[in-house]
Amino acid sequence: MTTVTETQAGQTAQTQWREVAAATGPADRKAAEAAVRLAYQRAGLREPERISWVASPREAVVRLTAEPDAEGSRGQSVRNAIRNRPWAAERARLHAELGPAGWAAHWHATGAPLWDTAHSLTTRIRTAVVEELAQGTRAEANIRLLLLDAVLGQHEAAWLCAFDTSPGSLLDGLAAVARTTGWWWPYEREAILCERPTELHRDETGRLDHADGPALAFSDGFALYAWRGMPVPEEFLSELATLTPERIRAESNAELRRVMLEHYGYDRYLSESDARPVHRDETGVLWRIPLLGDEDVVTVEVVNSTPEPDGTHRTYWLRVPPTTRTAKEGVAWTFGLHPDAYDPVRQT
Repeated sequence: MTTVTETQAGQTAQTQWREVAAATGPADRKAAEAAVRLAYQRAGLREPERISWVASPREAVVRLTAEPDAEGSRGQSVRNAIRNRPWAAERARLHAELGPAGWAAHWHATGAPLWDTAHSLTTRIRTAVVEELAQGTRAEANIRLLLLDAVLGQHEAAWLCAFDTSPGSLLDGLAAVARTTGWWWPYEREAILCERPTELHRDETGRLDHADGPALAFSDGFALYAWRGMPVPEEFLSELATLTPERIRAESNAELRRVMLEHYGYDRYLSESDARPVHRDETGVLWRIPLLGDEDVVTVEVVNSTPEPDGTHRTYWLRVPPTTRTAKEGVAWTFGLHPDAYDPVRQT
């Protein structure tokens, strides 16, 4: 059974590691290099002869592919020894100590809430590096392997949150690297460290999201662009300020068209397109936007019965499934109810 103290400790660890994962700006290079040496020591390895720095994961891969280690100056990757084995050992220890149910509860109280965001971000970075640098099937395979050689630094926050990373622990070196820098590549004689991002913008759910520039950016220009979690081309964002209904209808990419509609606003699009409602009842007004080559966008216009401080009533636009035929059916769907079961005494 998890105690209140344990829950509070888990929440504190979550807060601290969430801040680590989202940190931007220059790495603490001196502290990071000391932490790397400690991680090698904890793995029973000799310290690297050289520690070098790059601006981003893309620059690291460019360097590693442009300078193949034919003469063995870097040596073999030691990621398994430095990261995988200590992780597995600590997880096995905790699992034996807590039991299956206890481990599950512990993970839920510590690292689990950070996992989806961290995993999504690292997947996006890897995908972007491959898309930018791969020049064929063989090159792509090599790049993917190099990306798998990386220790993810600050983006390892989710699992580090669940384990003992206090000074003297098996994972203290890895945790210290994570707190001070970004991704890094450990080899027998050289460690290559990445700077952290210069910018990170996310929405309230943790998805990459920024309408005025890159959602994630590094100092060398490597960047990811996104709107509410969806990858978008860089040039796409510059169009959002000058959208028109005609431009939205002309967009052939269905996902980008949905982004345009969200940004433009359903109410504004409907008004400027001279749209007509398809159904109206006591719950609201149902609107349908036909889109060529895509499912219709269907929304319910509802008015909040609770007045604002100035006495006005706010209007909301609820996106509902394209099969919706009545306003009541749409509103009921937002509550997870069948239309016959939706009969509120008072709407709010």
